[in-house]
Amino acid sequence: MKQSILGLYYEDFEVGSEIHHSLSKTIFESDNNFFSLLTMNHHPVHTNMDYASKNQHGRILVVGTLVFSLAVGITVPDISGKAIANLEYEEIRHLNPVFLNDTIYVRTRILDKRESKSKSDRGIIYVESIAYNQDGVDVLSFKRKVLVKKRN
Repeated sequence: MKQSILGLYYEDFEVGSEIHHSLSKTIFESDNNFFSLLTMNHHPVHTNMDYASKNQHGRILVVGTLVFSLAVGITVPDISGKAIANLEYEEIRHLNPVFLNDTIYVRTRILDKRESKSKSDRGIIYVESIAYNQDGVDVLSFKRKVLVKKRN
């Protein structure tokens, strides 16, 4: 049996290339409720059908930080599986609403990369990830810098 490979090495990332991550996640009501409780986000637009039905979207919205957390998690096997550290997240944008039972997919574009100035066994990749739903509608985007191991 062959061992699975978690993540890519610095040398494997090509500036300009795009990765369509193989993981995905349908967000169930229980996911949203648990995340709301866990993070103490009790806004009724996330937890109260009656309240949500009388507001802009007419139904319960998934907590935005849950969508962000899932999008990051979906990218781990490809982007940060060999990471030493996530250095920075930036420009987190909620592009469209996410509703209960939406399925989230993610694609990531490699924007830039550079070798570490202080240690020769690592480099920094700069990526933009875009989460989209089952209809192909982009719902969230963010950029991040990840410190990644080089091959021996």
